[in-house]
Amino acid sequence: MLSPSLGLMRPSTRSEWVRLRTLVFLRWVAIIGQVSAITVADRYFGLSLDLGLCYLVVGAAVLANLSAIWLAPGNKRLTEAEALLTLLFDLAQLALLLYLTGGLTNPFALLILAPVTISATVLHLNTTLFLGAMAIGLVSLLALFHLPLRLETGEILVIPPMFEFGYWMAIITGIVFIGLYSRRVASEMHAMSDALFATQAALAREQKLTDLGGVVAAAAHELGTPLATIKLTSAELVDDLTRALPDRPELIEDAALIRDQADRCRDILRSMGRAGKEDTHLRQAPLSAVLREAAEPHAHRGKEIVFAVGPGLNDAERQPAILRRPEVIHGLRNLIQNAVDFARTTVWVYGDWSETALTVRILDDGTGFAPQVLGRIGDPFMRPRRTPAERAERPGYEGMGLGLFIAKTLLERSGAEVRFANAPPQDAAPDMPRHGPLPSGAAIEVTWPRARITPAPGADLARNRPMTA
Repeated sequence: MLSPSLGLMRPSTRSEWVRLRTLVFLRWVAIIGQVSAITVADRYFGLSLDLGLCYLVVGAAVLANLSAIWLAPGNKRLTEAEALLTLLFDLAQLALLLYLTGGLTNPFALLILAPVTISATVLHLNTTLFLGAMAIGLVSLLALFHLPLRLETGEILVIPPMFEFGYWMAIITGIVFIGLYSRRVASEMHAMSDALFATQAALAREQKLTDLGGVVAAAAHELGTPLATIKLTSAELVDDLTRALPDRPELIEDAALIRDQADRCRDILRSMGRAGKEDTHLRQAPLSAVLREAAEPHAHRGKEIVFAVGPGLNDAERQPAILRRPEVIHGLRNLIQNAVDFARTTVWVYGDWSETALTVRILDDGTGFAPQVLGRIGDPFMRPRRTPAERAERPGYEGMGLGLFIAKTLLERSGAEVRFANAPPQDAAPDMPRHGPLPSGAAIEVTWPRARITPAPGADLARNRPMTA
């Protein structure tokens, strides 16, 4: 299951992704091929086949297809049991036809791989193993029991036992290898699909939060003037009533209440957002401000976060403004969260730039990335269940293995190149603060071409856009 906070739930059965219409179409293709092969073998190659039984077996597949079309809508998605029964029928029908046409001496025996491949792609592992075992059992029975191929003269076609054993071994190997290969590729595709869906959901959520912040800021700014007018007028009204109508304290209390409520509205709006309209000022900020915004949710988790920004880390006077894109903030936030999760005491966040590039480095004093996963970092794999010892070592860590993938995907969408390493070299941050511990764990470097992350030259920063309904 994926994170409920993202609103994502993995389907309970993978077979629900396959429509009945798809398997019906594939069966029609198989029926056409079977009829063609039987007809050609009988008329052009002079093989003596029991055409009645052969066409009867093919007719069973035709009836199964017509029944599926009549009894169920074409867009029906099969359950696990329905998909298994469909593939078992195809497997049994093909095995029976092979029994009537020479068993493994029939070159079309290779088609018995098809149901197993489909199962490995769309069904659960236990179902695929069961279907694969059935296929291996049927192939083994066909190697021992089948009707031999005869010519019209009555002569039986015989192949050497070594070749027949080789055919049997090749098909068994094909079932195992093609099944494993299809399963592996399909699993990676499904994992990538789920992870990309989670990435899109995270980006959409971050975009909504950004838009909401702009709306709140605009509301706070727009309501500031009328609230100030109400406060001023109510204060003057209190003074006037106190002088003119001292015997009407209820009127004085009402005017004072209006003034107090205006103050309360001002405080609420101030706590909800910053002053300023939803303009280009809210869509860009200095590099250090963006880094601190990304790290803010993790600033009070018991780990120190050290920031340093500037060329050579000693000149923060003229730092560039960068675009406050949701994917940039969310991606950096995930990377900082990962560093905080695994750091012992300290996380370092460095910003650097040149004429052509802008770089952010995130380092920690933890144990670093595990060597066995270092080459897979950024792939959408799910972490195995943590052991009690791991929970005790990192009680605040609840990662699922998708965080770094989401961060890498979002940052690469913004034009960045993300690199992961262990034990950063001494020049990773040449002028970093020397007090306390030094980076000794994971090192993540994010580099953008400067043109992709900074506002275009000459952008109008002073013009506000009007509020729209």
